[in-house]
Amino acid sequence: MKKILLATLLLLALCFNCVSMVACNNSNVAPEFEMPEVGYDGSEVTINFYHTMGANLREVLDAYIVEFNKLYPNIHINHQQVGSYDDVRDQIKTEITVGNQPHIAYCYPDHVALYNLAKAVVSLDDLIASDLEVTRADGTTETMGLTDEQIADFIQGYYNEGKQFGDGKMYTMPLSKSTEVLYYNKTFFEANNLTPPTTWDEMEALCEKIRQIDPTCIPLGYDSEANWFITMCEQYGSPYTSATGEHFLFDNDTNRNFVARFREWHQKNYVTTKELSGGYTSDLFKAQDGTRSYMSIGSSAGATHQRPDKVNDAYPFEVGITTIPQVDPANPKVISQGPSLCIFKKANQQEVIASWLFVKFLTTSVEFQAEFSMVSGYVPVIKSVGQNEVYKNEFLDKANGGDFIAALSAKVCLEQEAAYYTSPAFNGSSTARDQVGLLMQKCLSADANGDVAAMIKKAFEDAVAECKYQAD
Repeated sequence: MKKILLATLLLLALCFNCVSMVACNNSNVAPEFEMPEVGYDGSEVTINFYHTMGANLREVLDAYIVEFNKLYPNIHINHQQVGSYDDVRDQIKTEITVGNQPHIAYCYPDHVALYNLAKAVVSLDDLIASDLEVTRADGTTETMGLTDEQIADFIQGYYNEGKQFGDGKMYTMPLSKSTEVLYYNKTFFEANNLTPPTTWDEMEALCEKIRQIDPTCIPLGYDSEANWFITMCEQYGSPYTSATGEHFLFDNDTNRNFVARFREWHQKNYVTTKELSGGYTSDLFKAQDGTRSYMSIGSSAGATHQRPDKVNDAYPFEVGITTIPQVDPANPKVISQGPSLCIFKKANQQEVIASWLFVKFLTTSVEFQAEFSMVSGYVPVIKSVGQNEVYKNEFLDKANGGDFIAALSAKVCLEQEAAYYTSPAFNGSSTARDQVGLLMQKCLSADANGDVAAMIKKAFEDAVAECKYQAD
Protein backbone atom coordinates (compact mmCIF):
# COMPACT_ATOMS: atom_id res chain seq x y z
CA MET A 1 0.00 0.00 0.00
CA LYS A 2 2.83 2.37 0.93
CA LYS A 3 4.57 1.71 -2.40
CA ILE A 4 1.37 2.53 -4.29
CA LEU A 5 0.99 5.77 -2.32
CA LEU A 6 4.61 6.76 -2.99
CA ALA A 7 4.22 6.01 -6.67
CA THR A 8 1.06 8.13 -6.82
CA LEU A 9 2.78 11.03 -5.06
CA LEU A 10 5.74 10.77 -7.44
CA LEU A 11 3.41 10.84 -10.46
CA LEU A 12 1.64 13.92 -9.09
CA ALA A 13 4.97 15.62 -8.49
CA LEU A 14 6.09 14.89 -12.04
CA CYS A 15 2.79 16.23 -13.38
CA PHE A 16 3.19 19.43 -11.36
CA ASN A 17 6.73 19.88 -12.66
CA CYS A 18 5.48 19.40 -16.22
CA VAL A 19 2.69 21.93 -15.94
CA SER A 20 5.10 24.29 -14.21
CA MET A 21 7.38 24.14 -17.22
CA VAL A 22 4.41 24.69 -19.49
CA ALA A 23 3.50 27.77 -17.48
CA CYS A 24 7.03 29.09 -17.85
CA ASN A 25 6.80 28.77 -21.61
CA ASN A 26 3.24 30.06 -21.92
CA SER A 27 3.01 33.21 -24.04
CA ASN A 28 1.16 34.94 -21.21
CA VAL A 29 4.14 34.59 -18.87
CA ALA A 30 7.24 36.47 -20.00
CA PRO A 31 10.60 34.90 -19.07
CA GLU A 32 11.72 38.12 -17.35
CA PHE A 33 10.35 41.61 -17.04
CA GLU A 34 12.11 44.15 -19.25
CA MET A 35 11.42 47.85 -18.75
CA PRO A 36 10.29 49.53 -21.99
CA GLU A 37 12.27 52.68 -22.76
CA VAL A 38 9.14 54.83 -22.43
CA GLY A 39 8.01 53.22 -19.19
CA TYR A 40 4.23 53.52 -19.03
CA ASP A 41 2.89 54.61 -22.41
CA GLY A 42 -0.71 55.30 -21.36
CA SER A 43 -2.07 52.05 -22.75
CA GLU A 44 -5.57 51.04 -21.77
CA VAL A 45 -5.19 47.90 -19.68
CA THR A 46 -7.28 45.92 -17.21
CA ILE A 47 -5.51 44.69 -14.07
CA ASN A 48 -6.91 41.72 -12.13
CA PHE A 49 -6.25 41.81 -8.39
CA TYR A 50 -6.97 38.87 -6.02
CA HIS A 51 -7.33 39.56 -2.30
CA THR A 52 -9.24 38.50 0.83
CA MET A 53 -10.88 41.82 1.75
CA GLY A 54 -14.28 41.90 3.39
CA ALA A 55 -16.95 44.39 2.40
CA ASN A 56 -15.67 47.20 4.64
CA LEU A 57 -12.17 47.05 3.18
CA ARG A 58 -13.44 46.72 -0.36
CA GLU A 59 -15.26 50.03 0.15
CA VAL A 60 -11.95 51.67 1.12
CA LEU A 61 -10.22 50.11 -1.87
CA ASP A 62 -12.95 51.22 -4.25
CA ALA A 63 -12.70 54.81 -3.00
CA TYR A 64 -8.96 54.89 -3.65
CA ILE A 65 -9.26 53.23 -7.03
CA VAL A 66 -11.31 56.29 -7.97
CA GLU A 67 -8.41 58.47 -6.79
CA PHE A 68 -5.91 56.32 -8.69
CA ASN A 69 -7.97 56.59 -11.86
CA LYS A 70 -7.87 60.37 -11.68
CA LEU A 71 -4.15 59.94 -12.29
CA TYR A 72 -4.31 56.90 -14.57
CA PRO A 73 -7.77 56.69 -16.21
CA ASN A 74 -6.66 54.00 -18.68
CA ILE A 75 -5.63 51.54 -15.96
CA HIS A 76 -8.78 49.65 -15.00
CA ILE A 77 -8.60 47.72 -11.71
CA ASN A 78 -10.74 44.60 -11.47
CA HIS A 79 -10.44 43.33 -7.92
CA GLN A 80 -11.90 40.12 -6.51
CA GLN A 81 -12.23 38.59 -3.06
CA VAL A 82 -11.03 34.98 -3.23
CA GLY A 83 -11.85 33.43 0.13
CA SER A 84 -8.94 33.03 2.53
CA TYR A 85 -5.20 33.54 1.99
CA ASP A 86 -4.88 29.82 1.27
CA ASP A 87 -7.74 30.02 -1.23
CA VAL A 88 -5.90 32.79 -3.07
CA ARG A 89 -2.77 30.65 -3.14
CA ASP A 90 -4.55 27.52 -4.34
CA GLN A 91 -6.46 29.30 -7.11
CA ILE A 92 -3.36 31.03 -8.42
CA LYS A 93 -1.33 27.81 -8.23
CA THR A 94 -3.87 26.24 -10.59
CA GLU A 95 -4.16 29.25 -12.89
CA ILE A 96 -0.38 29.52 -13.33
CA THR A 97 -0.39 26.16 -15.09
CA VAL A 98 -2.42 27.65 -17.96
CA GLY A 99 -0.95 31.15 -17.84
CA ASN A 100 -4.18 32.63 -16.46
CA GLN A 101 -2.91 34.03 -13.17
CA PRO A 102 -4.00 37.53 -12.05
CA HIS A 103 -1.78 40.59 -12.33
CA ILE A 104 -1.59 41.32 -8.59
CA ALA A 105 -2.38 39.22 -5.52
CA TYR A 106 -2.31 39.19 -1.76
CA CYS A 107 0.52 36.91 -0.72
CA TYR A 108 2.62 35.48 2.05
CA PRO A 109 6.27 34.63 1.41
CA ASP A 110 5.75 30.88 1.10
CA HIS A 111 3.05 31.54 -1.54
CA VAL A 112 5.55 33.46 -3.64
CA ALA A 113 8.14 30.70 -3.25
CA LEU A 114 5.54 28.26 -4.60
CA TYR A 115 4.62 30.52 -7.55
CA ASN A 116 8.29 30.90 -8.38
CA LEU A 117 8.62 27.19 -9.05
CA ALA A 118 7.06 28.28 -12.35
CA LYS A 119 9.05 31.55 -12.37
CA ALA A 120 5.74 33.38 -12.46
CA VAL A 121 6.43 36.37 -10.18
CA VAL A 122 8.04 39.61 -11.33
CA SER A 123 11.15 40.65 -9.44
CA LEU A 124 10.55 44.28 -8.56
CA ASP A 125 14.13 45.56 -8.43
CA ASP A 126 14.14 47.24 -11.84
CA LEU A 127 10.78 48.85 -11.21
CA ILE A 128 11.83 50.12 -7.79
CA ALA A 129 15.10 51.50 -9.19
CA SER A 130 13.59 53.09 -12.31
CA ASP A 131 14.13 56.85 -12.65
CA LEU A 132 11.83 57.15 -15.67
CA GLU A 133 9.23 59.88 -15.36
CA VAL A 134 5.56 59.06 -15.84
CA THR A 135 3.11 61.77 -16.85
CA ARG A 136 -0.28 61.44 -15.19
CA ALA A 137 -3.67 62.54 -16.47
CA ASP A 138 -3.66 65.70 -14.37
CA GLY A 139 -0.40 66.83 -15.97
CA THR A 140 1.78 66.08 -12.98
CA THR A 141 4.64 63.60 -13.13
CA GLU A 142 6.02 60.95 -10.86
CA THR A 143 9.12 58.81 -10.87
CA MET A 144 8.38 55.26 -11.94
CA GLY A 145 10.42 53.79 -9.11
CA LEU A 146 10.68 54.55 -5.42
CA THR A 147 12.65 57.53 -4.20
CA ASP A 148 15.16 57.15 -1.37
CA GLU A 149 12.70 58.99 0.86
CA GLN A 150 9.88 56.58 0.02
CA ILE A 151 12.04 53.54 0.72
CA ALA A 152 13.20 55.03 4.02
CA ASP A 153 9.56 55.69 4.99
CA PHE A 154 8.71 51.99 4.97
CA ILE A 155 8.97 50.13 8.25
CA GLN A 156 12.10 48.27 7.28
CA GLY A 157 11.14 44.88 8.69
CA TYR A 158 8.01 44.94 6.55
CA TYR A 159 9.82 46.15 3.43
CA ASN A 160 12.64 43.63 3.75
CA GLU A 161 10.22 40.72 3.77
CA GLY A 162 10.21 41.06 -0.01
CA LYS A 163 13.88 40.02 -0.13
CA GLN A 164 13.70 36.80 1.91
CA PHE A 165 13.87 34.36 -1.00
CA GLY A 166 17.55 33.55 -1.07
CA ASP A 167 18.49 35.17 -4.40
CA GLY A 168 18.75 38.78 -3.20
CA LYS A 169 15.85 39.94 -5.37
CA MET A 170 12.72 41.81 -4.27
CA TYR A 171 9.45 40.02 -5.03
CA THR A 172 6.81 41.62 -2.82
CA MET A 173 5.69 44.96 -1.41
CA PRO A 174 4.06 45.17 2.04
CA LEU A 175 0.42 46.28 2.08
CA SER A 176 -0.76 45.99 5.68
CA LYS A 177 0.80 44.16 8.59
CA SER A 178 0.23 42.76 12.02
CA THR A 179 2.44 41.29 14.69
CA GLU A 180 2.11 39.71 18.12
CA VAL A 181 1.63 41.80 21.24
CA LEU A 182 1.16 41.02 24.92
CA TYR A 183 -2.33 41.79 26.18
CA TYR A 184 -2.68 41.96 29.94
CA ASN A 185 -5.45 42.59 32.45
CA LYS A 186 -4.44 46.10 33.46
CA THR A 187 -7.05 46.30 36.21
CA PHE A 188 -5.78 43.09 37.82
CA PHE A 189 -2.15 44.16 37.43
CA GLU A 190 -2.75 47.52 39.09
CA ALA A 191 -4.79 45.97 41.93
CA ASN A 192 -1.95 43.55 42.70
CA ASN A 193 0.97 45.92 42.03
CA LEU A 194 2.20 43.84 39.10
CA THR A 195 4.34 45.05 36.18
CA PRO A 196 4.17 43.64 32.62
CA PRO A 197 7.27 41.52 31.90
CA THR A 198 9.97 42.68 29.51
CA THR A 199 11.94 39.39 29.51
CA TRP A 200 11.04 35.71 29.62
CA ASP A 201 12.75 35.42 33.02
CA GLU A 202 10.42 38.13 34.29
CA MET A 203 7.48 36.32 32.70
CA GLU A 204 8.31 33.11 34.56
CA ALA A 205 8.54 34.92 37.90
CA LEU A 206 5.32 36.80 37.16
CA CYS A 207 3.42 33.62 36.29
CA GLU A 208 4.48 32.09 39.59
CA LYS A 209 3.28 35.17 41.47
CA ILE A 210 -0.07 35.27 39.64
CA ARG A 211 -0.63 31.58 40.43
CA GLN A 212 -0.13 32.43 44.10
CA ILE A 213 -2.80 35.13 43.83
CA ASP A 214 -5.21 32.95 41.82
CA PRO A 215 -4.31 29.23 42.07
CA THR A 216 -7.05 28.24 39.61
CA CYS A 217 -5.78 30.39 36.73
CA ILE A 218 -3.43 29.77 33.84
CA PRO A 219 -1.60 33.13 33.84
CA LEU A 220 -0.53 33.20 30.16
CA GLY A 221 -2.12 32.15 26.90
CA TYR A 222 -0.06 32.08 23.69
CA ASP A 223 -2.16 31.60 20.58
CA SER A 224 0.42 30.41 18.05
CA GLU A 225 2.86 27.65 18.97
CA ALA A 226 4.64 28.12 15.64
CA ASN A 227 5.10 31.85 16.15
CA TRP A 228 6.42 31.23 19.65
CA PHE A 229 9.03 28.76 18.42
CA ILE A 230 10.14 30.89 15.47
CA THR A 231 10.28 34.06 17.57
CA MET A 232 12.43 32.37 20.20
CA CYS A 233 14.86 31.26 17.49
CA GLU A 234 15.09 34.88 16.34
CA GLN A 235 15.47 36.28 19.86
CA TYR A 236 18.24 33.80 20.69
CA GLY A 237 19.90 34.21 17.30
CA SER A 238 19.50 30.46 16.86
CA PRO A 239 19.07 28.77 13.45
CA TYR A 240 15.55 28.05 12.25
CA THR A 241 15.56 27.73 8.43
CA SER A 242 17.54 28.93 5.43
CA ALA A 243 16.33 29.81 1.93
CA THR A 244 19.51 28.31 0.46
CA GLY A 245 21.50 25.16 1.11
CA GLU A 246 20.20 22.99 3.94
CA HIS A 247 16.75 24.40 4.65
CA PHE A 248 15.76 22.94 8.02
CA LEU A 249 18.18 24.02 10.75
CA PHE A 250 16.05 24.15 13.88
CA ASP A 251 17.24 20.91 15.54
CA ASN A 252 19.88 22.31 17.90
CA ASP A 253 20.65 22.59 21.61
CA THR A 254 19.44 26.18 22.03
CA ASN A 255 16.04 25.41 20.58
CA ARG A 256 15.63 22.15 22.48
CA ASN A 257 16.48 24.00 25.70
CA PHE A 258 13.84 26.69 25.34
CA VAL A 259 11.23 24.09 24.43
CA ALA A 260 12.15 22.14 27.57
CA ARG A 261 11.78 25.30 29.62
CA PHE A 262 8.34 26.08 28.25
CA ARG A 263 7.31 22.47 28.86
CA GLU A 264 8.04 23.07 32.53
CA TRP A 265 5.85 26.16 32.40
CA HIS A 266 3.00 24.17 30.90
CA GLN A 267 3.37 21.43 33.48
CA LYS A 268 3.09 24.07 36.23
CA ASN A 269 -0.03 25.55 34.59
CA TYR A 270 1.78 28.80 33.85
CA VAL A 271 0.91 28.75 30.14
CA THR A 272 -1.37 27.22 27.55
CA THR A 273 -1.74 27.62 23.80
CA LYS A 274 -4.53 27.74 21.26
CA GLU A 275 -4.23 24.08 20.30
CA LEU A 276 -3.64 22.82 23.83
CA SER A 277 -6.58 24.75 25.26
CA GLY A 278 -8.91 23.93 22.39
CA GLY A 279 -9.54 27.49 21.24
CA TYR A 280 -8.12 30.99 21.01
CA THR A 281 -6.57 31.90 24.33
CA SER A 282 -8.41 35.23 24.21
CA ASP A 283 -11.42 33.25 25.48
CA LEU A 284 -9.53 32.52 28.72
CA PHE A 285 -8.30 36.09 28.88
CA LYS A 286 -11.85 37.49 28.64
CA ALA A 287 -13.39 34.92 30.99
CA GLN A 288 -15.10 36.20 34.12
CA ASP A 289 -15.46 32.83 35.87
CA GLY A 290 -13.89 29.39 35.81
CA THR A 291 -10.34 28.98 34.52
CA ARG A 292 -9.03 32.29 33.28
CA SER A 293 -5.79 33.96 32.29
CA TYR A 294 -4.43 37.43 32.94
CA MET A 295 -2.12 37.67 29.91
CA SER A 296 -2.54 36.72 26.27
CA ILE A 297 -0.05 36.84 23.40
CA GLY A 298 -1.85 37.11 20.10
CA SER A 299 -2.24 39.05 16.89
CA SER A 300 -2.18 42.82 17.08
CA ALA A 301 -4.96 42.84 14.46
CA GLY A 302 -7.22 40.88 16.82
CA ALA A 303 -7.26 43.47 19.61
CA THR A 304 -11.04 43.75 19.72
CA HIS A 305 -11.25 39.98 20.31
CA GLN A 306 -9.11 40.39 23.45
CA ARG A 307 -11.50 42.93 24.95
CA PRO A 308 -14.12 41.55 27.37
CA ASP A 309 -17.80 42.06 26.67
CA LYS A 310 -19.45 44.93 28.48
CA VAL A 311 -21.46 44.23 31.62
CA ASN A 312 -24.01 46.92 32.50
CA ASP A 313 -22.49 49.19 29.83
CA ALA A 314 -18.97 48.91 31.30
CA TYR A 315 -15.99 46.69 30.55
CA PRO A 316 -15.22 44.31 33.45
CA PHE A 317 -11.54 45.22 33.18
CA GLU A 318 -9.23 47.46 31.19
CA VAL A 319 -6.83 45.84 28.74
CA GLY A 320 -3.19 46.89 28.60
CA ILE A 321 -1.00 46.15 25.59
CA THR A 322 2.77 46.00 25.37
CA THR A 323 5.60 44.33 23.44
CA ILE A 324 6.05 40.58 23.98
CA PRO A 325 8.85 39.49 26.36
CA GLN A 326 12.37 39.34 24.97
CA VAL A 327 15.56 37.38 25.53
CA ASP A 328 17.44 40.68 25.21
CA PRO A 329 15.27 43.83 25.49
CA ALA A 330 18.12 45.84 23.95
CA ASN A 331 17.78 43.76 20.76
CA PRO A 332 14.04 43.10 20.49
CA LYS A 333 12.53 40.74 17.93
CA VAL A 334 8.83 40.41 17.10
CA ILE A 335 7.25 38.64 14.16
CA SER A 336 5.94 40.37 11.03
CA GLN A 337 2.67 39.04 9.63
CA GLY A 338 -0.08 40.19 7.29
CA PRO A 339 -0.48 40.40 3.51
CA SER A 340 1.99 41.72 0.97
CA LEU A 341 1.44 42.18 -2.76
CA CYS A 342 3.17 40.40 -5.63
CA ILE A 343 2.97 41.09 -9.36
CA PHE A 344 2.81 38.30 -11.92
CA LYS A 345 4.60 38.15 -15.24
CA LYS A 346 2.58 38.93 -18.35
CA ALA A 347 3.39 38.95 -22.06
CA ASN A 348 2.25 42.59 -22.23
CA GLN A 349 4.87 44.57 -20.31
CA GLN A 350 2.51 47.55 -20.06
CA GLU A 351 0.26 45.42 -17.86
CA VAL A 352 3.19 44.75 -15.54
CA ILE A 353 4.06 48.46 -15.35
CA ALA A 354 0.42 49.39 -14.72
CA SER A 355 0.29 46.79 -11.96
CA TRP A 356 3.40 48.30 -10.41
CA LEU A 357 1.97 51.83 -10.50
CA PHE A 358 -1.12 50.62 -8.63
CA VAL A 359 0.92 48.66 -6.08
CA LYS A 360 3.13 51.68 -5.56
CA PHE A 361 0.05 53.87 -5.07
CA LEU A 362 -1.43 51.57 -2.40
CA THR A 363 1.79 51.08 -0.48
CA THR A 364 3.10 54.66 -0.47
CA SER A 365 -0.16 56.64 -0.19
CA VAL A 366 -0.34 58.03 3.34
CA GLU A 367 -4.08 58.59 3.08
CA PHE A 368 -4.86 55.07 1.83
CA GLN A 369 -2.56 53.45 4.39
CA ALA A 370 -4.16 55.49 7.18
CA GLU A 371 -7.76 54.68 6.27
CA PHE A 372 -7.04 51.03 5.48
CA SER A 373 -5.36 50.65 8.86
CA MET A 374 -8.18 52.26 10.80
CA VAL A 375 -10.80 50.04 9.16
CA SER A 376 -8.82 46.77 9.13
CA GLY A 377 -7.05 46.88 12.49
CA TYR A 378 -3.78 46.16 10.69
CA VAL A 379 -0.75 48.42 10.95
CA PRO A 380 0.25 50.82 8.16
CA VAL A 381 3.51 49.89 6.45
CA ILE A 382 4.92 53.44 6.20
CA LYS A 383 6.03 55.47 9.20
CA SER A 384 4.69 58.81 7.98
CA VAL A 385 1.12 57.59 8.56
CA GLY A 386 1.74 58.15 12.25
CA GLN A 387 1.86 61.90 11.55
CA ASN A 388 -1.21 61.94 9.32
CA GLU A 389 -3.65 64.38 10.92
CA VAL A 390 -6.70 62.13 10.73
CA TYR A 391 -4.86 58.97 11.76
CA LYS A 392 -3.12 60.69 14.64
CA ASN A 393 -5.95 62.85 15.97
CA GLU A 394 -8.94 60.63 15.26
CA PHE A 395 -7.30 57.28 15.93
CA LEU A 396 -3.96 57.06 17.74
CA ASP A 397 -4.62 59.88 20.21
CA LYS A 398 -7.82 58.15 21.36
CA ALA A 399 -6.05 54.86 22.10
CA ASN A 400 -7.18 53.10 25.26
CA GLY A 401 -7.87 49.61 26.56
CA GLY A 402 -11.61 49.85 25.97
CA ASP A 403 -13.52 51.33 23.04
CA PHE A 404 -10.32 52.28 21.21
CA ILE A 405 -8.31 49.13 21.86
CA ALA A 406 -7.49 48.70 18.15
CA ALA A 407 -5.79 52.10 18.22
CA LEU A 408 -3.83 51.11 21.32
CA SER A 409 -2.65 47.96 19.57
CA ALA A 410 -1.58 49.94 16.48
CA LYS A 411 0.25 52.45 18.67
CA VAL A 412 2.31 49.69 20.30
CA CYS A 413 3.09 48.21 16.88
CA LEU A 414 4.33 51.55 15.52
CA GLU A 415 6.48 52.15 18.60
CA GLN A 416 8.32 48.83 18.12
CA GLU A 417 8.87 49.30 14.37
CA ALA A 418 12.60 48.56 14.63
CA ALA A 419 11.98 45.08 16.08
CA TYR A 420 10.25 43.30 13.22
CA TYR A 421 11.78 40.24 11.59
CA THR A 422 10.73 37.87 8.81
CA SER A 423 11.82 34.29 8.17
CA PRO A 424 13.43 32.91 4.99
CA ALA A 425 10.96 31.93 2.26
CA PHE A 426 11.37 28.85 0.10
CA ASN A 427 9.24 25.98 -1.17
CA GLY A 428 8.84 24.13 2.10
CA SER A 429 9.02 27.04 4.52
CA SER A 430 5.33 26.64 5.35
CA THR A 431 5.99 22.98 6.16
CA ALA A 432 8.70 24.00 8.61
CA ARG A 433 6.29 26.39 10.26
CA ASP A 434 3.64 23.68 10.59
CA GLN A 435 6.11 21.17 11.98
CA VAL A 436 7.62 23.40 14.67
CA GLY A 437 4.08 24.27 15.78
CA LEU A 438 3.23 20.58 16.09
CA LEU A 439 6.56 20.00 17.82
CA MET A 440 5.71 22.61 20.46
CA GLN A 441 2.29 21.06 21.08
CA LYS A 442 3.77 17.62 21.53
CA CYS A 443 6.69 18.63 23.71
CA LEU A 444 4.64 20.81 26.04
CA SER A 445 1.98 18.19 26.72
CA ALA A 446 3.25 14.67 25.93
CA ASP A 447 3.97 12.05 28.56
CA ALA A 448 7.77 11.78 28.50
CA ASN A 449 7.91 8.50 30.47
CA GLY A 450 10.51 10.03 32.74
CA ASP A 451 12.99 11.04 30.01
CA VAL A 452 12.03 14.54 28.89
CA ALA A 453 15.28 15.19 27.03
CA ALA A 454 14.90 12.02 24.94
CA MET A 455 11.27 12.83 24.11
CA ILE A 456 12.17 16.36 23.01
CA LYS A 457 15.16 15.15 21.00
CA LYS A 458 13.01 12.65 19.12
CA ALA A 459 10.30 15.25 18.51
CA PHE A 460 12.87 17.55 16.88
CA GLU A 461 14.32 14.74 14.77
CA ASP A 462 10.86 13.68 13.64
CA ALA A 463 9.93 17.26 12.72
CA VAL A 464 13.05 17.73 10.59
CA ALA A 465 12.52 14.34 8.93
CA GLU A 466 8.91 15.26 8.08
CA CYS A 467 10.04 18.60 6.61
CA LYS A 468 12.56 16.84 4.41
CA TYR A 469 10.08 14.15 3.40
CA GLN A 470 7.50 16.71 2.30
CA ALA A 471 10.16 18.77 0.50
CA ASP A 472 11.43 15.81 -1.54
